[in-house]
Amino acid sequence: QLQLVQSGGGLVQPGGSLRLSCAASGFTFSNYDMSWVRQAPGKGPEWVSTINTGGASTYYADSVKGRFTISRDNAKNTLYLQMNSLKPEDTALYYCARGRADTYDYWGQGTQVTVSS
Repeated sequence: QLQLVQSGGGLVQPGGSLRLSCAASGFTFSNYDMSWVRQAPGKGPEWVSTINTGGASTYYADSVKGRFTISRDNAKNTLYLQMNSLKPEDTALYYCARGRADTYDYWGQGTQVTVSS
């Protein structure tokens, strides 16, 4: 059974850091591009970042560029999102997703990130 199980997240002060993880199972993780998408309260989904199968190519939304880093460990079937210099506007429910460019077919369960003093 295909699963994307997320961990990490929580409450952090502005300027702080968090790391999200997404453990994949039930499919050949290394064959798929992976992405992070977030949804803030009262807003639609916002693409955050994408990484290609091998991890050599990464892409970021302008809103997080220079602060967030996407990575993957294909040996561990795990996707990561390192978030630094967090801002209140980063507060959202974060999802990992299989695929890229709005062609996501499987999603993690979501994890809340709250940036507040």
